[in-house]
Amino acid sequence: MARKNDDFQKRLLATFRVEANEHLQAMFSGLAELEKTPAGNQRLETLERVYREAHSLKGAARAVNLAEIESVCHALENVFAGLKSSLVAASPSLFDLLHKTLDALGGLLAADAQTQTEVRKPVVATLIRQLDSVASGSASGDAGNASPPPAATPALTVAEPAVTAGTESVQQTSGPGSGTIRVYTEKLDTVMRQAEELLAPRLTAGQRAAELHECRTALAVWKKERVKVAPALRAVERSFMQPAKTHGAASERRELTRLLEYLETENALLTGLEDRLAKLERSAGRDQRMLAVMTDNLLHDVKEMHLLPFSSLLEVLPRFTREFARDQAKEAVLVIQGGEIEIDRRILEEMKDPLIHMLRNCIDHGIEMPAERERKHKPTHGTITIAISQNDSGKVEILVADDGAGIDVARVKSAACKIGIVSAEEAHKLGEQEAIALAFQSGISTNPIITDSSGRGLGLAIVREKIERLGGAIAVESRTDAGTSFRMVVPLTLATFRGILVRAGEQLFVIPAINVERVARAGLEEIRTVENRETIPLDGQPVSLVWLSDVLELSRKGAADRPVDKAQVVVLSLGLTRIAFRVEEILGEQEVLVKALGPQLARVRNVAGATALGTGQVAPVLNAPDLIKSAMKLAGAPSAHAAIEQSTDLKKQSILVVEDSITSRALLKNLLEAAGYTVATAVDGVDAYTSLKTGAFDLVVSDVEMPRMDGFDLTAKVRADKRLSELPIVLVTALESREHRERGVDAGANAYIVKSSFDQSNLLEVIGRLI
Repeated sequence: MARKNDDFQKRLLATFRVEANEHLQAMFSGLAELEKTPAGNQRLETLERVYREAHSLKGAARAVNLAEIESVCHALENVFAGLKSSLVAASPSLFDLLHKTLDALGGLLAADAQTQTEVRKPVVATLIRQLDSVASGSASGDAGNASPPPAATPALTVAEPAVTAGTESVQQTSGPGSGTIRVYTEKLDTVMRQAEELLAPRLTAGQRAAELHECRTALAVWKKERVKVAPALRAVERSFMQPAKTHGAASERRELTRLLEYLETENALLTGLEDRLAKLERSAGRDQRMLAVMTDNLLHDVKEMHLLPFSSLLEVLPRFTREFARDQAKEAVLVIQGGEIEIDRRILEEMKDPLIHMLRNCIDHGIEMPAERERKHKPTHGTITIAISQNDSGKVEILVADDGAGIDVARVKSAACKIGIVSAEEAHKLGEQEAIALAFQSGISTNPIITDSSGRGLGLAIVREKIERLGGAIAVESRTDAGTSFRMVVPLTLATFRGILVRAGEQLFVIPAINVERVARAGLEEIRTVENRETIPLDGQPVSLVWLSDVLELSRKGAADRPVDKAQVVVLSLGLTRIAFRVEEILGEQEVLVKALGPQLARVRNVAGATALGTGQVAPVLNAPDLIKSAMKLAGAPSAHAAIEQSTDLKKQSILVVEDSITSRALLKNLLEAAGYTVATAVDGVDAYTSLKTGAFDLVVSDVEMPRMDGFDLTAKVRADKRLSELPIVLVTALESREHRERGVDAGANAYIVKSSFDQSNLLEVIGRLI
């Protein structure tokens, strides 16, 4: 275990040095720009940028326990803050001191442990003393007259080349990592795109080889048919060999003889042409195979360069889990398995937010309080598992599971009914898995109160959207008091993938193979109509069948009336949903390079992009999640968006703002009126309750700390009133402890927003969800 921790610390320090050099170089560049830029907005922007770099370096140093670097950066921050507020005057001597400080920081980063032990303390002490003197104003603009760093300082400036190396596109590391080279991701992405572009000429070469084969085949067929004519002509010639009775017959015989001679000569030419075509076909096939091998190898190697282990993302999650659980007064341990599996860096970056959302969801909604877990004979700390596995050559499965209470199906149904996604009757008919699937709908939350971290019903909706955008899928399983498991399947790489080429409405389309469960031929007699919907049996279950051309709003052009014995279908699956799409023709599977449609068509329903086929024809690449949603809508499935829109009351809604501060009251009133609400105000809980008894309001926004009656007591009083008990209440307060949040929940508040993290859009979003 100690060795593992040491290895991790070494990797962490190596990562820190790379990051620190980037921050230093940015600060060097910023200081040079500041010296040349006159006072004004541009200078303030540059100063803000340098200030942020110093702050970021301080935070990174703190994470790896380099207290000396952290202290110097803190002193730098004070100087930059003084410059921003004009309490410190810029001067050449000040810039000299700042440059010396950055040089010394570079030396501290590059020096070995022994050198740092011998010299860093006096260097750090001197630098901090000089910087603090400037920041406090005692040195004013005469920083250059401060005592210079001790003699050891120049010994540390050897790191300056390492810092300036950041301007190059490639950097080499020293020590244990000397076998590696660092390349900017922009350049790596450029090489990747160029390698992927080779897929088009490879497909074209294959198409040309196929066309040559077709030409040679057609020529061979023609030659065979022509050979059949020769015996007939010979028979005619023999009949003409009889003594000519007229001059015309003799002339016809001579013409026939010339024709036979020409045919014999042409036959030799055709044989030669056929041989040349055969050789050309073999050469084209050989060239195509060589190009295919070279392209595949190059793509594979470049893709390997793009791969990163999952551990590079997961290493930050245990700390996040521990801190977030502590904020919720819970205990949780994160177990990670399969972190060594590698995946495309671009996918890894996109997976960061979904994984954090999932962990937050597990802790906030799944893991119980320690006392409750103990009552259920569980360990007081909950366990969250992230397991990564590669289930085939092109897909990775990510399992996020907890051992908490599981999903409360009744509360999910209740939340869905409340915002109009389903009716009470429809909710009653839903099975357990169907009800659990509603948790992915935007706006569904089982949390009784909206807080800064949960309750808005967006977490799982965002996760599903991100996963589907990557071409993946997500499914959930839950058991009461046993926990919840989320399974996410994503591709290993982006851009190139295997696709199914189909024809629908006389057009060619590509469907990503990762979303295709199977392709099949169904007998026409197997197609059944259930509740006015066509279905086919698959694995003993009826699956909805729709024409792909109907979903894409294309004309079938008589395709449905063609005399066929079998219907060709492509079955797509998304979570627990399966839809069979009927197409005119399934042409095969091939690797495709998807291209975006451009900024003018950034989001086109049912279409993810386009690709060029080997024939040069451009085929749209379909968006499988969109197709399934469009198919469900076409089949008459309820639309959540439409239901929410229908449930929205078109009248201008009225809000009561309860706030004892005149400034805060005016701010909230102006904000809500600008958003289109009618707003009334009250100065405390007593005034607010009087207004509620005499007027009609759709929602209350209230402070907590107020004279006469505070926000908690007002909420409890409203909930005790039969006429007002269902009125939504949002508490906006500076009290951010967990005890106060729990008190708000107990009182019956619908949302609890902390002023320290107050954001106008968050408040408006919460209000929009509640009314």
